[in-house]
Amino acid sequence: MKQIAQILLFDRNHRLIIYLRDDNPRIPFPNHWDLIGGHLEVGETPEEALVREVREEIGLELRDWKFFRRYECLIGDAYPNTKFIYHASIDCLAADLTLFEGQRLSAIQPEERLSIRFANVLGTIQEDFIASGAWPQAVDNSRAKNFDA
Repeated sequence: MKQIAQILLFDRNHRLIIYLRDDNPRIPFPNHWDLIGGHLEVGETPEEALVREVREEIGLELRDWKFFRRYECLIGDAYPNTKFIYHASIDCLAADLTLFEGQRLSAIQPEERLSIRFANVLGTIQEDFIASGAWPQAVDNSRAKNFDA
């Protein structure tokens, strides 16, 4: 079974960075939104594939990430596969990155996910991630700024 490593990558504003797949009818899920990542090559670990795919797709040297979950995808995808899903936050915006595969990058808040057409089982993966409480939350520093010591 094919193996895929993908990342829920969050920008400095805690938005999920996603990319629009090419509008090519010869690829699975053309013109759908997807996560950064891709197939493992022979002999690669999921983590090695993740780092390589992030570098190839957006030119970023990923240094820190956490494993979220493994998914055995037998239905709802173009072919049976195992997805290794990771998550990380980076100190930049989607607009600061260069996309080398696909049409364009975007970044979304959790409430925006329901209006987006995602590839394969990524909607389910996002729902699981949100339910886990792992989506980064914005920090309100307004009280700290107004605190008089």
